[in-house]
Amino acid sequence: MSAPHILVIGAGVGGLAAAIELAAAGQQVTVLERAAEPGGKMRQLPVNGVGVDAGPTVFTMRWIFDQLFETAGSALEAHLRLEKADVLARHAWRQGAVLDLYASTERSEQAIQEFAGRENALGYRAFCARSADIYETLREPFIASSRPGMLELVRRVGFNNLDAMWRTAPFSSLWSSLGDHFRDPRLRQLFGRYATYVGSSPLKAPATLMLIAHVEQEGVWLVDGGMRAVAAALRDLGLDLGVEFSFDEGVCQIIMEADRAVGVVTEQNRELRADQIVYNGDISAIGTGLLGAAATRAVKPVMPRQRALSAITFCMVAKVSGLNLHYHTVFFAEDYPAEFAAIFGNGGITDYPTVYVCAQDRGAGKVPDGPERLLLLINAPADGDRRLRDARNLAQYRDKALALLRECGCELEFEESSCVTTDPRAFDERFPGSGGALYGRANHGSMASFARPGARSRVKGLYLAGGSVHPGAGVPMSAMSGRLAAGAVLEDQR
Repeated sequence: MSAPHILVIGAGVGGLAAAIELAAAGQQVTVLERAAEPGGKMRQLPVNGVGVDAGPTVFTMRWIFDQLFETAGSALEAHLRLEKADVLARHAWRQGAVLDLYASTERSEQAIQEFAGRENALGYRAFCARSADIYETLREPFIASSRPGMLELVRRVGFNNLDAMWRTAPFSSLWSSLGDHFRDPRLRQLFGRYATYVGSSPLKAPATLMLIAHVEQEGVWLVDGGMRAVAAALRDLGLDLGVEFSFDEGVCQIIMEADRAVGVVTEQNRELRADQIVYNGDISAIGTGLLGAAATRAVKPVMPRQRALSAITFCMVAKVSGLNLHYHTVFFAEDYPAEFAAIFGNGGITDYPTVYVCAQDRGAGKVPDGPERLLLLINAPADGDRRLRDARNLAQYRDKALALLRECGCELEFEESSCVTTDPRAFDERFPGSGGALYGRANHGSMASFARPGARSRVKGLYLAGGSVHPGAGVPMSAMSGRLAAGAVLEDQR
């Protein structure tokens, strides 16, 4: 009897993780990907003949990838060269202040004391303890498990441990809870930015997201070759296990028979049959009928008002002067709430948006002598399917970003041909159904974490993976979603 044939739609990190888990379990796996290479959002763009990371730049929660490689009979170190970051990120403000956070909480506490005084340093110590407590409470019962409802999560945590569940603070906003720890508004900005890691506003996201602080303290890793190397390593691991990859071949229809997903039709008009299908893409593509009307009942699409953040990114090769960048540097203006009021209120971008810069040729103390690869990112509304921005508007947003950097003491010098811009419209085209949202549904409100679908869709034979499903957005979470989807596939075969 031949092994079951599983089709994986999409070679993002969720699809790659699912393919590896399934192949390691003896399944026959085919991955279909509309792009020319694996990675999904983990991609590079060519700028002046060099590749610049244009998507995720932070590698955390290494244990998820260690487990994945071990499942495949290999080790992460055999495929990737990683460097643990000493400085997690540098932060700069228009007023001239600069603060580094370190992998060492003791060094960070000392830096915060010098930056904002002893009271805020003690607040940071309490914040770290609270973050670790939330993370330990939710790691196994929620992050590494199939999607539970609220009552199911309480059961998993344990009815005799309800105080730990209460301490995850799902009914408080991240912004208000940060006020319990920090009097300095700049520190609320810094740690409030964790909400943007899942495409959300710190004013509306639950305080549960404080756990991200502990995730970073467990280790932020710099990947030799950038995040694209992670995708390539996962592809190679899949190939070693016999996974078949078909790139430049997207899927335009999921074939349904007797209320069950049984195959796909590709954009090359090729029909492929399968025992089960794992879909690694934005769930709204299914829910809005982009993969055929028959499959729409599999999942509800994310409505425009529910969408998470998008972004405008500028991949460039530039000469940097003034403020010394670290690999990760964040530039802030004064009014952080105004940024999210603009995006989630009227679909605009504030005059001084926060700017994230990834200086990809830095790390381990390296400072390039000449031009270097940079990714600049500002938050934007996910309106890629509703609003067209012309080149003049995009230039205006770049000017806003550069103005903030300049007022924080950092100057960039580059040629126009050395900058490639991507806006929400381009993200929507690359990730159909998303409207440009990079994280699926915004994590707003106490029940938002339970609104994402789990690995099993409402259609038999069709499973879900990726950043728009449980356990959420981000590279490690997407990888976990792929592992959970593979587990559901194997469980349903029994």
